[in-house]
Amino acid sequence: MVSRVTTVAFRGVEAIPVDVQVLIAPGRTLFNIVGLPDKAVAESRERVQAAIHASGLALPAKRITVNLAPADLPKEGSHYDLPIALALMAAMGAIPADAVGDHVVLGELGLDGRIEAVAGVLPAAISANALKKGLICPAACGGEAAWAGEDLAILAPKSLIALANHIAGSQVLSQPKPALRAASEVLPDLSEIHGQESAKRALEIAAAGGHNMLMIGPPGAGKSMLASRLPSILPPLAPRELLDVSMISSIAGTLAGGRLSSQRPFRAPHHSASMAAMVGGGINARPGEVSLAHHGVLFLDELPEFTPAVLDSLRQPLETGEAAIARANHRVTYPAEFQLIAAMNPCRCGMAGEPGHTCRRGARCAADYQARLSGPLIDRIDLRIEVPALSAIDLIGPAEAEPSAAVRERVAAARAMQAERYMSRGLPGLRINARAGSRVVEDVAAPDEAGARLIRDAAEAMGLSARGYHRVLKVARTLADLDQEEKVRRIHVAEALSYRQSASLLAAAA
Repeated sequence: MVSRVTTVAFRGVEAIPVDVQVLIAPGRTLFNIVGLPDKAVAESRERVQAAIHASGLALPAKRITVNLAPADLPKEGSHYDLPIALALMAAMGAIPADAVGDHVVLGELGLDGRIEAVAGVLPAAISANALKKGLICPAACGGEAAWAGEDLAILAPKSLIALANHIAGSQVLSQPKPALRAASEVLPDLSEIHGQESAKRALEIAAAGGHNMLMIGPPGAGKSMLASRLPSILPPLAPRELLDVSMISSIAGTLAGGRLSSQRPFRAPHHSASMAAMVGGGINARPGEVSLAHHGVLFLDELPEFTPAVLDSLRQPLETGEAAIARANHRVTYPAEFQLIAAMNPCRCGMAGEPGHTCRRGARCAADYQARLSGPLIDRIDLRIEVPALSAIDLIGPAEAEPSAAVRERVAAARAMQAERYMSRGLPGLRINARAGSRVVEDVAAPDEAGARLIRDAAEAMGLSARGYHRVLKVARTLADLDQEEKVRRIHVAEALSYRQSASLLAAAA
């Protein structure tokens, strides 16, 4: 008789049901796994045999065949250990054949029978809920799985013996509770930054509308300090956003202890990152930095130091909000709605344009450095600001800067206004101006008569592209939201154009 247990295979953040079939038949002693398993799945037979032996059982000296159906779907990962073990135990008669038939099972087995944590438990739990089944997962992942729904029956044992005892009725496993990670250490505060008022203003606008921003300035001007304080003025994740972010983190295996966090992601990869690390890929097509920053911030320091191919790979995710990874036998798409914050020096020596500094290479130093950034990438950045160097007098000044809490209140009020506006137009999935489509922007950000004249004249003088025109309107709409005004006025358009206007060092690239 063939015993069956349900598990899942992952394609992006989607969990696809997989039927684990085990047949014990007479013949030469053999343990074979078929169904396109990768190396980790093929090696599970050794872990399964050791775990079953540690649990006090012995495999029969017969021919054991494990089939993972559908057979043409690649199977990757170590989470197949537990479903294979349970199907094998059911085939041996160690547990009732129908004991786990109404559950989706996943977990890695240790040689001593312990069930180790695996990636992807949250998507698996959501899939189990959709299939009207329960879930069996490692104890370390129980708090993560519980977020899939209160009505989802979850068994989260620590070992194979504990699960067998629960099935036999000699031990009861309690239903795990949703686990939320406590807030991390106190975030860096804007009040710690002296001066740079114009840069702080731009940071507030970027936070309010979810706009991309580029900071240009000499070393030590405070660009990285400003970027690191952006999370302190961003609102926490909404419930739906929390689930989306956590599913990606679950697939990537970065959920600490199975606990979810309401804090927005802040990813800052080194400039040596490869294209696969940035947009996703590798052997198993794992999510990259752009997806791990979903609904959060992707900070790229020393922007021109990234390879041009990696930078240009950001263009599609910035436009579509998705990262598509194509392989010869499959295609995976991960969500990637992130906010790009970038920083760069004005030239390779870093001091171009500073008073009293003369570069030995002249204008070519800046021109060569800028040439690493393509025009289409720069065109997708809404706010471009210069961050000048600070003097000692600026740092010694006694004036107390505005704290992040005050800025965060204005940002939250502006975002609430945006969410209400798009909800009233039947767009509940749209919450920030930066993600609005061109037709929606032309409707909600139509300026007054004076503002329309200004942007029409500026578009001709600055040579704005169609994308640039709509991005100016988006920023102007955010500025009006910060002022809690329904109508975009000329002053909002003027300020938006000042941020859109290319910095002198990027004029050629843009």
